[in-house]
Amino acid sequence: MRVATDIGGTFTDLAYVGADRVLRVDKVSSTPGEFEVAVDQVLDQAGICPEDNVESFIHGSTVVINALIERKGGPTALITTAGFRDVLEIGRSNRPDAYNYRYRKPRPFVERHLRFEVRERLARDGQELTPLDVAECEMAAIAAKAAGAQAIAICFLHAYANPVHEIACAEAVKQVYPEAFVTMSHETTREWREYERTSTAVLNAYVQEVAATYLERLEKRLVARGIDRSLQVMQSNGGTVSFRHARELPIKLVESGPVAGVAAAAAMGLAAGRENIISLDIGGTTAKSSLIERGEVRLTTDYRIDRTPRSPGYPIKSPVVDIVEIGAGGGSIAWTDELGRLGLGPQSAGARPGPACYPNGGTLPTVTDANLVAGRINPALFLGGRLAVSVDRARAAIATVARPLGLEVEEAALGIIRLADAKMLNAIKLVSVRRGYDPRDFHLMAFGGGGPVHGAALGAELRTRSIVIPPAAGMFSAVGMLMTRLRADWVQTKVLPAVPDSGEVVTEVWRDLQTEALAHFDAEGIDPAEVTFTHALDLRYLGQEHTVTVRVTPAASIPEIISVFGEQHEQEFTFQLAAPVEIVDFHLTALHIGPPPFHLSALPSATSADEALKGERPVLFERTGHVSVPTYDRALLGVGVALDGPAIIEEASSSTVVGPQQRAAVDEQGSIVITQKVATKEQEVLS
Repeated sequence: MRVATDIGGTFTDLAYVGADRVLRVDKVSSTPGEFEVAVDQVLDQAGICPEDNVESFIHGSTVVINALIERKGGPTALITTAGFRDVLEIGRSNRPDAYNYRYRKPRPFVERHLRFEVRERLARDGQELTPLDVAECEMAAIAAKAAGAQAIAICFLHAYANPVHEIACAEAVKQVYPEAFVTMSHETTREWREYERTSTAVLNAYVQEVAATYLERLEKRLVARGIDRSLQVMQSNGGTVSFRHARELPIKLVESGPVAGVAAAAAMGLAAGRENIISLDIGGTTAKSSLIERGEVRLTTDYRIDRTPRSPGYPIKSPVVDIVEIGAGGGSIAWTDELGRLGLGPQSAGARPGPACYPNGGTLPTVTDANLVAGRINPALFLGGRLAVSVDRARAAIATVARPLGLEVEEAALGIIRLADAKMLNAIKLVSVRRGYDPRDFHLMAFGGGGPVHGAALGAELRTRSIVIPPAAGMFSAVGMLMTRLRADWVQTKVLPAVPDSGEVVTEVWRDLQTEALAHFDAEGIDPAEVTFTHALDLRYLGQEHTVTVRVTPAASIPEIISVFGEQHEQEFTFQLAAPVEIVDFHLTALHIGPPPFHLSALPSATSADEALKGERPVLFERTGHVSVPTYDRALLGVGVALDGPAIIEEASSSTVVGPQQRAAVDEQGSIVITQKVATKEQEVLS
């Protein structure tokens, strides 16, 4: 049996596959503060026991990102090259709001009195210019311990080219402060840019104790249940890593969980012939969107946590699936201001107290309360009927914002839904329109508890080719973890002219990185024959500052590489130059061969929607007001069954809302595919 759990701010999801290779799912409320308790609860609820012979366990969690955003990590010190103590303070000169004269740079995670300089210096090619003063490293560690630091980050200039000084310094620190959590910058990234490297090392050190403690508690509970083989955590790069490695480099888990849904969207899209997909994951706290082009999930090493329109955030130089996240989920709280305007989020009711409709919920109105009042969610089916939600409590909460606005409760509920849709549309546009992609060329795959509720309306607004609601949509990220593989990424900065004479150096770098990758997987007990590799280069024209990433093969010649770079540069920036080209960074991705495929339990054989009809109920739509809408049981909708909107298709983890001018059909994967009944002339041309 293979098992995956995904912890969100509101719910904890479970997906598992037994010897019959049939996918099964379950869900419980999350337990903030002790998230591992919810994992125990959902495993109990599913009846998973030692006799099930669990051969792999994959986990996704928001523990790391929450610790960073809420600043709940351990006190951290920094040891760096003499003269570079204030790199974190200086940061970058670019700022998000150029005309804000009250702008203040983000407060560093390491206060200045905990930033220590030592004498050492390497050249950019890794050659030693000044030997490391080991005694100064020891004194810095002793001072850090006396000041209360629990973790120490070490980041020396040009350590990406040669880590020898960082290794020696770490050994010295461990001699005098053995209990400290120590992070060396070359372990987190070997890509240049000193501010970003320093930030990444510091943030890793800051959350190391939090992540290690959490994973130890979780592992203890799992082992007690007889789950002790192949314990893995979802990484931000779309792959998995062992608990052991995750404890050492928790910064690679910042988007653990959400990225699994993107990976699953790409896999299901390719299987159904949908190569271009915009994924939309609407959970209890946030909505997350990512763009998949030609079946490829986009990665970035230009990731920042806590970035806002007024703050540049904190950079992490580590491969992360390119996701845009905004504070608009089912638990997002609606409010009014002194000017009589309705607002939404980013505050969320989370799992505790939860939306007002919950049995022990809060008193403030949320998006979930609005959807319940609008009739889009069945109160008798919430969490499969295990959570007794109240429409009356939802109405009372929404009335608190309706009265100041002079609106009826239903009007205010629609206003909250419109605001949520607007924020979610913005997330989608940030990964598509803002980057030169036309949403009309893509399919929108909506999942998470709120994805099926909002997806059809968002897809209609953007005129996407279709809206796809995958099976087990409410637990789709957990399902995605079962589709992922052990993965590790290496980035090595080595600036070279892209000329034929550099061919031998390029081959040597690929060989060294591949050797390191195989050693990494060997330590995990993986046969080298079961590891595959992909290669990419960051290139630029001579004189440029930034680069374009180009997929290559290790056997590609320099002229071939230059040709592909020119084509990609033209695609992204509309032009090529007759100028020399430089190689800047080498990217190697190593993947373990994937797990065996699984399938859904036998899809129903119903041949018409009438066989799945449950009844009717009034549902509130913006343009038509209340409409009596048929409701269908998704579990009874067979492949090929089609129905016209308006309609509600219900399942235990969510409800799919099909708009009045839309049509839904079940494809061979069991996904609900929603299209417009009447296409505009423009859509007809595009199709």
